[in-house]
Amino acid sequence: MWKASKRWLQRAGLIMALSAMTGGAHAQISLPGGVGGRVGDAVGQLGDRLGETVGDVTRPVTDTLGTVAQMAQARLSRLDAFVRGHRASVEVDDTGQPARAHEVLLLDPDPAALASAASAGFGVIDQGDLGGLGVAYARLSTPADMALASALRRLRHLLPGKEVSADQIHFTSGSLAPGRGEGGAAPQPRGGTVGIIDGGVTPGARIVAQAGFASGGPHPNAHAQAIASLLAGAGTARTYVADVYGTDPAGGNALAIARALAWMAGQHVPVVSISLVGPANPLLARAIGAAQSRGMIVTAAVGNDGAAAPPAFPASYDGVIAVTGVDGHGRVLFEAGHASHLDYAAPGADMTAIGLRGKVERLRGTSFAAPLVAARIAALDEGHASRQMVLRRADGEAVGASARTGRGILCGACRKGI
Repeated sequence: MWKASKRWLQRAGLIMALSAMTGGAHAQISLPGGVGGRVGDAVGQLGDRLGETVGDVTRPVTDTLGTVAQMAQARLSRLDAFVRGHRASVEVDDTGQPARAHEVLLLDPDPAALASAASAGFGVIDQGDLGGLGVAYARLSTPADMALASALRRLRHLLPGKEVSADQIHFTSGSLAPGRGEGGAAPQPRGGTVGIIDGGVTPGARIVAQAGFASGGPHPNAHAQAIASLLAGAGTARTYVADVYGTDPAGGNALAIARALAWMAGQHVPVVSISLVGPANPLLARAIGAAQSRGMIVTAAVGNDGAAAPPAFPASYDGVIAVTGVDGHGRVLFEAGHASHLDYAAPGADMTAIGLRGKVERLRGTSFAAPLVAARIAALDEGHASRQMVLRRADGEAVGASARTGRGILCGACRKGI
């Protein structure tokens, strides 16, 4: 972990130097209404909600210092735009991350802790234990007229030893553009069950069940629809969908993802793909650990914020299968982010899928690589083998292992959704 942190600090230093040379991005910006925060870590995680992370997907991406500096600048601009556009439902937390406004999360609440919180003006919105995962939490409203960052500091001071966090927002890590069908189907053995934690999809023959974990959900979402199409093209037989966005401007929050994991565990889904990127969150970390202890394998995208970005979550959580993307020539995407570890690569560009209303979409981003790795793991898990055995089989399929592709590229021919 220290080595990963050291590498990130070196990359961050490069970004700061480049920004200085280009008049560029500051590490801190002032947001409307006096809200401020260190936002450099969070900006690039806005995915296709605010535009494409790297630019127009119809032109090649060039690995130049100028492009790296532009990516850093764009991250700041996107975060500012996102917060400005959703001031009623989004605030910046004490680490500069966008989060659900006016709410905090408390893990392992007990009567004494809740009483202390109430005495300081925090109210209980709801509390539970994430279904069968055994992770207890309370969702608390912040005191009136207190900024989220201040509320977090206040509650941590009141409750030393308790885990308190914002309900941080996670963002998709891929982009879609109109296109035409191309590429070939996967030649590998097919089958298996995969869960998608993303947006909603339109019902289909391979969709076994779908549930919403945000207001307005399940609601069809272009990003999730493309992922479901890719899974079908890769041969996945059964797909479960958890919509953590719905129509909620603050959707994709950590609690929604944790609840979706609990639902997937209750449905006995063996492999779950998460193509979302956000900061580390203690509630989500514990939910993933609990799901893994029940045998679930989780794959996650490393994001599209570039190699200088901080480690992406949930890809960086222990045991999560972290996935990067490659183009049609097997080259790692320039915009691919990184996690504290890297397991596999899969196609993330030069590919198509069927989107909403049956339109063919051209895809780019690590979002689309993670579910392809999940598809292969699920197909190799048809006999309900152990995690170690399944991953050993996946290692046997993977090609081109390197520092940038992990244990190699999986599902290299999976470039066309159906």
